[in-house]
Amino acid sequence: MAWVVLVFAGLFEIVWATAMKQSEGFTKPLPTIIMAFAMLLSFGLLAWSMRVLPLGTAYTIWTGIGALGAFIIGVAYFGEAMNFMRVTSAILIVSGLILMKLSTPT
Repeated sequence: MAWVVLVFAGLFEIVWATAMKQSEGFTKPLPTIIMAFAMLLSFGLLAWSMRVLPLGTAYTIWTGIGALGAFIIGVAYFGEAMNFMRVTSAILIVSGLILMKLSTPT
């Protein structure tokens, strides 16, 4: 169950990072409110998952999901560059997440 909660924490990290971008420096109220709500939810779920999972594993997975998701959203919705080095970096992040999961004792 802690892994499922951690994945949701990572997904909410993507939401708050995207909303932060859309808030344009906290000048737009709705994205700012969405960001704050998603951030609280993300941190709360991360904290809950850390009751069971090791700190290093939980934090690495959480940030990795957020980083990968932000990269995908940036490319898909904000027109950010997608080149060989950026895609390779994203693949390495996914590889690290898989290795972290596999190396964590159950």
